[in-house]
Parts: sequence; structure tokens; C-alpha cells
Amino acid sequence: MPAQALGSAAEPDGLEDRLQRFATIWSRAVFPVTATSLTRPEIERHLLPLARDLSDALHARPFDPAPAYRVGAALVAAHCTDPDALSRSLGVVDSYLVLYCGGGGEGAAAEELRARCARLQHALAAGFAQALRERTLAEQEAIARSALVARTFAEQALHATEARFRAVFEGAALGIGIADLEGNILEVNGALTRMFGGLEHHVRGRKVSEWVHPEDAPQVWKLYGELVRGERDHFQVEKAFYRGDGTVLWTNLTVSLLRDADGHPQYQLALMEDTTERRLLNLRLRYEATHDALTGLPNRTLFFERLDKVLSSGDGVRFGLCYLDLDGFKAINDSLGHAAGDRLLVEVADRLQGVATRPGEMVARLGGDEFVALTTGTDTEQQADELAHRILGALATPVRLDGRELTVRGSVGIVEGPAGERGPAEVLRSADITMYRAKAAGGNRFERADPEADARAITRHGLTTALPAALDRGEFFIEYQPLVHLDDGSVHGAEALVRWCHPQHGVLGPDRFIPLAEHTGLIVPLGRWVLQEAARQARFWNRNHADGGPLRINVNLSPTQLHHPNLVADTVDVLERSGLDPGALCLEVTESALIGADEDLLKPLRQLAEMGVDIALDDFGTGYSNLANLRRLPVSVLKLDRSFTQSMQQHPVDPVDLKIVEGIVSLAHSLELTVTVEGVETGAQAEQLRELGCDTAQGWYYARPGAPDRIHSLVLADAV
Repeated sequence: MPAQALGSAAEPDGLEDRLQRFATIWSRAVFPVTATSLTRPEIERHLLPLARDLSDALHARPFDPAPAYRVGAALVAAHCTDPDALSRSLGVVDSYLVLYCGGGGEGAAAEELRARCARLQHALAAGFAQALRERTLAEQEAIARSALVARTFAEQALHATEARFRAVFEGAALGIGIADLEGNILEVNGALTRMFGGLEHHVRGRKVSEWVHPEDAPQVWKLYGELVRGERDHFQVEKAFYRGDGTVLWTNLTVSLLRDADGHPQYQLALMEDTTERRLLNLRLRYEATHDALTGLPNRTLFFERLDKVLSSGDGVRFGLCYLDLDGFKAINDSLGHAAGDRLLVEVADRLQGVATRPGEMVARLGGDEFVALTTGTDTEQQADELAHRILGALATPVRLDGRELTVRGSVGIVEGPAGERGPAEVLRSADITMYRAKAAGGNRFERADPEADARAITRHGLTTALPAALDRGEFFIEYQPLVHLDDGSVHGAEALVRWCHPQHGVLGPDRFIPLAEHTGLIVPLGRWVLQEAARQARFWNRNHADGGPLRINVNLSPTQLHHPNLVADTVDVLERSGLDPGALCLEVTESALIGADEDLLKPLRQLAEMGVDIALDDFGTGYSNLANLRRLPVSVLKLDRSFTQSMQQHPVDPVDLKIVEGIVSLAHSLELTVTVEGVETGAQAEQLRELGCDTAQGWYYARPGAPDRIHSLVLADAV
């Protein structure tokens, strides 16, 4: 796609003006939260080249978000380290980058610019976080060096002169405190006093043991005890303290033991770095990493953490999981736009939060229009059903969007059971499979997980993923079921029936994999392979067994093949390569595939029929087609569905069924069509069908599908 499709930049002066306005908006957003001596215009001049980098990255070919990563790092280098600086920068980029630098693109180009803008925001946030982390590591290394320097100088000062100690003690940027071995605080410097609110009496004279905090790690006081007993020389921990006004101070705390000249423990020296703002930023980043940006719900990451914790617990804990997918959400997105779809998702999220409020319940958004609700307790079987009812009830009230009332429906899959038996991935997979069962049953309902249904779905998925490689590895083969003349029992031809020799599941019939091949599109290459093999085999029969007369080969065409533009060309190519006469080939098309068929669909079949290829209307009698339509279809064979022969197994045979078959045969013959019957299993059926005027038949009475070498050796003794 040319760059102009994305909305190319206007004249250079116009672009520079827009870049300048973008930088002005950006500087106004971040200046109030930037710890720097620069003025706002100076910050604006600093941001202008960064804005140009973002504009260039927005239109780059190929697209590369790396410049935005460097922009995030540049913000940290410019001391824009406050959490609000990041969120405000992302807001400015989201709202104004495409507006000022997008070039006015519309339609698909505008959508691509918005997608690029989103990826640039992600890269900017990643660069900001990485640079902040590297800066933090550098600060921690400086702290460690300062701690070593402070300890060295403190020991020298205690052993040398008070004056030299005071110079280090008071001038240090870190908070420093000295206490005796009983924990009485003897000295604190100005930095430490300021950390605790600026009042020295709130710190000096207190005991270390008074600074216990509920969030202290268990090993903090164990390490402290070892230090004052002289069992260790120092330890470093993250510790919280209460200030005098009740607020919390978070620190990196390093405590060292000071010994006298003889090596006996004498004092303890504490070095503190205030990490409160950094911790708040980390909490903010953690929240953003574990919550959905659109709805504010917990996202997939946080949900999996919670689910894993529940499934790992014991003591009789049970869980219930409801997996919700909105029905028809894509149609809303396509008709009303993604903005309306997003507002709908926000409304759904609010409703789900409103119903999952009981103890042990939580709701999360996995992505798109998929949500999950989790409940825990001792009777989760009933709780899960109640939760699903509440979810569907909450969706029942229409949602108003842009003056429209939208009916929201959903399909829910429920998985319930004891903790400790399955992992999160297995539970979620079962819930997903179950949800699709509810959707296939009509939607707006919930279904409970069924291990057998899960196993079938997993097997179907495994077969689907194995299909392409199976064709390449030659795992498919063809069996042939004879077509027999009813008047004399001679072999008229054979139907080619494909089989799959699966490495794990053995030989699979077409009902197990043809629908999967249709769904994945593999039916086209698979159907071409079947046609090639069947034509080659028919040519071999007719060349080596000419005494018995020419044999016709019947090959099934799927609806997907019927719509494929290369159907005629592929068939002609196969006939030419195999040397098979077109009259020896019959393509079977199901009646249901031709119901309501227009001329565009019938055109390739007409072309094939004009070449001499027979077209058979398969499964006739199941599609409720208008018999009058037979005149406009390019078919030469009617193949009656096996349901007609099954009805003849009754004793006595229903005379109405006989009249129906007799009428179909009469009509077919009047239209110069031959009639083939499937599913013949007894001699009585064969005789009845012969008397009714049917031309050919196939079924287990004559032979099961088998290897090609059995076609010419077929006799009635082979009947089953």
C-alpha cells in the first residue's frame, strides 16, 4: 500500500506548525508533574524533536515502533519520572498524534493510523518503564556505594574524631540513624528527619522496636536480632514506617553493626532511602499490567493468577467458572463501529461487576467480547448455576447507544469442580469448549462442561490441525464401492470414497474429517487429489479390463468445491493427465447444495456436462427441492437417498413409499435421467427396486467399499 493511503504529510511548513502545536499541548500536560528547573517553553523545545520522531514513526515504511521506545526513555532522561508524566504523555499521543500528524487519512488508512498510534503508545510506555528501571538500578548501586562509604566513614569517625564523623553524618543525602544495641535511637541526620515529617522529636529518643509495621516481612526482625547479637554485620530489606501524621514511608533500609576497637558490637547504623514514590509508580504500573484498559476489569493475567491460586489450594475448596461470550457482537461492531462496540463492552462490564459481588466472586475480561466470572466456596455447583443466571439476567435489559436500544445476548460455559485436579489452562479450555456448545445450541443460555464433549472437541481440533500435513504425508487413501446394474447384476462402475489412515486414531471415514476439511478450506486440494486418484484408477480399469465393458467412476463434489473458480479447469486438467474419457466420470453433487442455485453456480456444471461428464444429484429426496427444477439442472443421474431403501425393510412395505419411489423414477425417466439407489442391503430390496424401474444400485448387498482390485471379481457371493 502506498504511503499516500495512510494519509501523507502536507507541505513541510504545515507539518512543522502542527508538530509545534502538538509539542505545545504535550509540554502543558507534563510540565506540572516534571521535577526540573526548566521552564515550560524550554520543555516544549525539548519535546519538539521527540514529537517529530513520533510523527516519522507513525508514517514509516515499514512500520517500526522502536522510535517511540526511545521517546519513552528520553522522557525519563529529562526527569519526567512522575507516574502522571507517563499517563499524560500517553493521553496526548492517543488524542492528538493522529489528529495533527496523521495527514487526514480516512477509512482503512485512518484505522491503520490508529492501530499504529496504539502500538507507539505501548512502545513509549515500555521505553519509559525500562529507562526508569535502569535509573532505579543505578540509584540502588549508588545507595550501596553510599552505604559502604557511610559505614567506613562512621567507623573511622567513631574511632577518630567527632568532627569528621559529623561532616559525613550531616552531609549525607540518605537518612542516617544511630542506635545502641538495646534499640534506643541516639542520633539522626537531617535527611532522615525530613523523611519522617521534619520533626526530630518524632524520631530521636524512640526505640527501634516501636517501628514495627504490619507489612514487615517475617525475616526483618529475625535479621535484626541476629545483628544486635553480633551474629551478622549487616542486612538490607525493604521496610515500611509510619510517619507522625499516620502516612506510610517506604524505604530501602540497610542496617550495619558498628564494633569497637576490640571488635565487640557497640552501635547499629541505619541507612534509609525513601522509595515511596517509586513504590507508588510500581503499583500503578502493576495495576495497568493486570487490568483491562477499556473496562477497568481484571485482565487475563490477573485472572490466571487468581485462578491458579484457587486451583492450587486444598482443604475441600471448590470452584465454579462461567465463560461468557456475547452473541452477535461482531455484527454490532460492523454496523455501528468499534467506538459503539467499546461502549457496549463497558456497559456489559459494569453489569457483570454489579452481579458478581458475593464473597469469593470476581469478574475479568479476557479480551474482545469474552468475559469470565469465578466463584469459590463449598457448594459451587449451585453457586455457578446461580451466577450464570445472574449474568444472563443482567444482559437481558437492552443497552441504549446513540439513541438505539441494543439487545445483548450471551452464551455461557460453566466448569465446576474441586481444586487441585486441573490446571488453569485446562479449566479455561473446557469452559471455552462448553461456551461454544451453548452458542451452537442457539445462544442466550448456559451449558455445563461435559468431559466426553470436551474430548470430542479436542479430538476435532487435533484432526483439524493434522489435516494439512496428512495430505502431504500421503495418509489418505480411496476405497471403491461398486455400482451395479439392477437388471443383470453387472458392475456399472464404482463410487470413490476417501479414507484417512490416521497415525493415532486408525482409519477414519469421511464423516469424521470432510466437515473439518470444508471448514479449513483443505477440501479443495483434498478433492483434487481424490479426483486425480479416482480418474487414474478408472483409466487403469478401462485399459486392462476392456472385456467387461467401460466402467464409470463417481466422485463426490463438496459445496466448497462447487463454488471454487477453478473447478472446470482442474477437472479438465485431471482428465487430460489421466487420459480418462469424460463420459467415464460422474461428479456427485448433493441436492441440498443445489437448492436455490443461481445460474452463476450452475454454469461450471453446465460446462462439465457439455464436455460429456455426468452430473449426479446425490441424496435426492432429502433437500425438499421442487421436482420441476430438475429440468433446469444440468444433471443426468438421480441418486435416491438411502432413506428410501431403509423404508423398504419394513414388513409389509408402506405402499405410499413405493408410490413415491415409482413416481420419482417415472419422472426421472421422462426427463431422460437414470436413477441410482444407495443403501441396498438385501436381495428383496434389490428386486423391489428393479421392479420399480431403478437403473443402478450400490450397497452392502453387493459389496462393502474396498480395494480397487475387487471391482472386476465382484459376484453376488460377495454380498453381505
